[in-house]
Amino acid sequence: MRPRFVREQLSQSSPVGSVNTPFRLSPLLVDFYQQYLVDQDISCFLRRTSARYEIGTLHRLATSDDRHARRGAVLALGRLADYQSNSVLGRALTDLDRGVRTLAEHAITRVWLRAGSATEQHRLAAIAEQLDDRLYHQAARLAAELIQDAPWIAQTWYQRGVASYQLGHDEASIRDCHQALEINAYHFQAAALMGQAYHRRNEIVPAMEAFRRALRLNPNLEEVRTRLVQLQRSFKGQEPPNGS
Repeated sequence: MRPRFVREQLSQSSPVGSVNTPFRLSPLLVDFYQQYLVDQDISCFLRRTSARYEIGTLHRLATSDDRHARRGAVLALGRLADYQSNSVLGRALTDLDRGVRTLAEHAITRVWLRAGSATEQHRLAAIAEQLDDRLYHQAARLAAELIQDAPWIAQTWYQRGVASYQLGHDEASIRDCHQALEINAYHFQAAALMGQAYHRRNEIVPAMEAFRRALRLNPNLEEVRTRLVQLQRSFKGQEPPNGS
């Protein structure tokens, strides 16, 4: 039997001795998350969370004033939600709390693989395996077939972009990354890869623009930040002096 979900109550009447001053309760999710930090039992955390919360409630808690609630919500969404949580997790990438941002980065890349039907998700996973095994020609072929069948899945375009980049086809990689971003505006990996492809083509200005876009989407990308700084220094060194 499917568990009955109960929405979390976030406020209640004043405690005894404080007649007119309401106080705010922390969501139970905070307790679940704090326990997970102690025991590292993700299965228990997910079981308790899914029995208590709807995905929509987790979306709301992902914007809570309580950073621990936001962390717990983002962690749960990464394991329990599908691509419909993409925008919530995308916004969490720029949260003021670094812990939320880090969790969001891992969570959102999980839900990108949960787009489409169960069969399409299985095909996405198969392409990812080919990429992990560095079988780039096979990955590109499988991605092209899935794009033909389901062109609305951004991750497939990105996956083919990765394969094309590894095969040295920078222009094709840039096109695919651009399409991935057209479908999924939060796809920081596509923006970063596009920057790499432009850089390898020695197109410095577009490379810097792509890296800046990736950092706007995900400020935690320190390697991208380092590359951007290096490119900016290199580009300034190439600029002619004023008046020349």
